[in-house]
Amino acid sequence: MKIAVNTRLLLPDKLEGLGRFTHESLKRITQAHPEHQFVFIFDRRYSDEFIYSNNIIPVVASPQARHPLLWYLFFDYGVPLVLRKHQPDLFFSPDGWLSLRSKIPQLPVIHDLNFFHNPQWVDGFARRYYHYFFPRFVKRAERIATVSEFTKQDIVTRFAVSTEKIDVVYNGCSEGFKPVNAITKTQTQVSVAGGAPFFVFLGLVHPRKNLARVINAFSAYRQSESSDIKLVVIGDLKYMTADVRQAYYASDFQKEIIFTGRMSENHLRETIASSEAMIYTSLFEGFGIPILEAMHCEVPVITSNTSSMPEVGGDAALYVNPYSIDSIADALRKIAKEKRLKEKLIEKARKQRQQFSWDTTAKSLWRSIESVSIK
Repeated sequence: MKIAVNTRLLLPDKLEGLGRFTHESLKRITQAHPEHQFVFIFDRRYSDEFIYSNNIIPVVASPQARHPLLWYLFFDYGVPLVLRKHQPDLFFSPDGWLSLRSKIPQLPVIHDLNFFHNPQWVDGFARRYYHYFFPRFVKRAERIATVSEFTKQDIVTRFAVSTEKIDVVYNGCSEGFKPVNAITKTQTQVSVAGGAPFFVFLGLVHPRKNLARVINAFSAYRQSESSDIKLVVIGDLKYMTADVRQAYYASDFQKEIIFTGRMSENHLRETIASSEAMIYTSLFEGFGIPILEAMHCEVPVITSNTSSMPEVGGDAALYVNPYSIDSIADALRKIAKEKRLKEKLIEKARKQRQQFSWDTTAKSLWRSIESVSIK
């Protein structure tokens, strides 16, 4: 069997959530199935680190797909040229985009429908693209994979798709996320937070990540408690919004709030593992990989009681109403003061995290691929 794959998000040192999913799953699938051939379709010069095995043919299609108009040109003109040349049995798209101008069977992974629920968070051109094309992608797909039961039901409800057409393929967690020893924890606290303990917030600074309320909640917590805990914000600041700036500049604890920007993967792992808790109180998520990363680092998780996050956290997280500053502040207070609660959450997380692994992801995805190819 020959399988063409959309690999445009395999970018060196820039593997965000969808890129990480693409990398971890494809690495395992291609190496586990040397009897099949894979055509990787990049939108720019590729790195050899993503050519995982000898059964991969790398191809560069044009144009670089980083804007709605370029998305359209890449998937409906660039990709079909590659598909006509290589004649694959299937086009697999780990980030959800499909080619409407190709008639071969296609399998997308749709990670969430946030752009329908919260269109105000999406740029106008991108919003129009999503709203026009994604219903057509769903209709065009031979089969669909998604990363949570929550998103599966969301797709079923919004697009009137049969549940039988959709496979749930959970995300996993990279192997490097694990606890650190006391020496590493102390060294990390010194390098990141001047030697103080800290909560960690991880994610692109984007409206749906809810950072403004987290800053307000942290300020309220510090105002009411005698504590030296700091807040470390890890993530790209490209979508820094006015409400985040306002929350920061209005805080009496600006010096206790540290923006690190992006981190190398090794530094990120050590920082999470050295924190007092992970704050992941997004307003909407299709999955929430940082929840797993904290669980593997044996760090307690504070997360939202909405969308997919309770599905990932199970009974091993402390849940809050993400729209309530008081609810988030109360969770910070509990984590800081109740040692037994932290221990209980970490203990439960050891069991909860076993449900998710990239090996399981790859095997589940391969079953989806096979179920398409036999038709």
